[in-house]
Amino acid sequence: MSIFVIISGAAMSLLNGAQKRYQTEGQMLSSFQEGRLAVDQIARDVDDAGYPALNQFSAVVPVTNYAQTPVAWAPGYVGGAACTIGGACTTPGNFDLILEEANISSGNVQWIHYQLVGTTLYRGAVNKVAATDPSVATAMAAVGVMFPYATNVVNNAPAAQIAQINATYPGTFPGGAPVPIFSYTCDTGAGGIPTTCPTAGAFNSPANVRDIDVTLIIQTQQKDLQTGQLRVVTLHGRGHRINPNQ
Repeated sequence: MSIFVIISGAAMSLLNGAQKRYQTEGQMLSSFQEGRLAVDQIARDVDDAGYPALNQFSAVVPVTNYAQTPVAWAPGYVGGAACTIGGACTTPGNFDLILEEANISSGNVQWIHYQLVGTTLYRGAVNKVAATDPSVATAMAAVGVMFPYATNVVNNAPAAQIAQINATYPGTFPGGAPVPIFSYTCDTGAGGIPTTCPTAGAFNSPANVRDIDVTLIIQTQQKDLQTGQLRVVTLHGRGHRINPNQ
């Protein structure tokens, strides 16, 4: 009887440990899959941005049938002041991006908006409307436009949370600062090779965006049952716009 109790206790201990590992790995897999789907979709949207351009038509067409720019922004898009990357604009920014591309199903052009609110990355898409600000048409307040796309995104976490994550996963937040979801490469006319967008000048324009690097840092919803800590996964992707400029 004593031997049976010892063996049963050991077996239960091993089973309990295996169950905790299974639950923890399941959480990580779920977070990874959600983040991977989001990164892949953003990359596909970037690839298709800016098409069709006005110079692809042989006759005059309504503004809603062509893309004015691959990245729609405010101000600047509808009669506003010039907008620069990283400047005082709604987009393109570190955590906010609006793309303009063809909607094959409707024969129109649509705006696709990604926006990080808290720890939730939202995605929305609406058909382009002439003389309308895309940031207004796709705002969080617009009914039935923006929907949760990826949860527990901690790229823009508070300083205390960043420090806690860096303690467990060193280097996740270089310099202890938030990590942009979107980073931009621009056409600058330098031998036709896209380079990091300049901080000022004619080439620092959303119309010149060629590549967009995507980084998602996602934290699990529940703690690791073995370590008692939340786990983190970082995913990277890149969208490369292949369509011509206006």
